[in-house]
Formats: sequence, C-alpha cells, structure tokens
Amino acid sequence: MSMQDPVADLLTRVRNALLARHDEVVVPSSRLKAAVARVLMEEGYVTDYSVQDDDKQGLLTIKLKYVAGKPVIDGIQRVSKPSRRVYVGFDEIPQVRSGLGVNILSTPKGVLSDRAAHEAKVGGEILCAVW
Repeated sequence: MSMQDPVADLLTRVRNALLARHDEVVVPSSRLKAAVARVLMEEGYVTDYSVQDDDKQGLLTIKLKYVAGKPVIDGIQRVSKPSRRVYVGFDEIPQVRSGLGVNILSTPKGVLSDRAAHEAKVGGEILCAVW
C-alpha cells in the first residue's frame, strides 16, 4: 500500500514516540523528511538526526529531546495537506502560538523555518507547525 502523505506520517510517528517517552524514532527516509528533521534540530526541538543507508530507501533516526522529563515538543501539526495546500508569501507567514512556536516551510531555497524564510525573503508551502 502506498503512503499518501509521508510528512504527516513522520509527524504522527514523532508525536506518538513523544507520548510513549521514547528516546528516538526511526522512520523511512526521504530528502524532505531529513530536511524537516534538520530544521527541528536547528530550532532546538530534537537533539540529533541521522540517515542510515539500507538496501531500500534508507532510515531516518530522530533523537527526541526532553527537559526535566517533559518533551520539548508540546505540539506538532500538519498545516498543508495533499487535499488542501497552504502557500504564503514571506510577509504573510503566520506566527505559531504568538511566536513561541515555529512554522516549517518548503521554499525555493529549501526547507526553512519561518524565521529563516522571512530573513531570506522567500515564501512557500507551510508544511507543519511545531510548538
């Protein structure tokens, strides 16, 4: 069975691993998923990520981050879906939780956080919101 929305699958696996208090989560890899994991690491929501090569598509391992036993990621939500794409210009990027969260965008300059996209003055598709 083919997967319709691999980014939503990644976010759901991360959310479930956080609720189960796992140290890491392993998902099938892709360049888009690795780029989302890179932005999560740059923004301080996860400690590390790595891509292991296997005979198929590879495995993406994301090490989750906890502070005093509580997960750093309080919520993670898919914004743009296959049924409803959400595109914004750089000056229209919405804030997440009054600036306490971050939007992850797919832009012509790659996958960026909302702050980095605003600095680079590029808009794009809002993949997900993390707080």
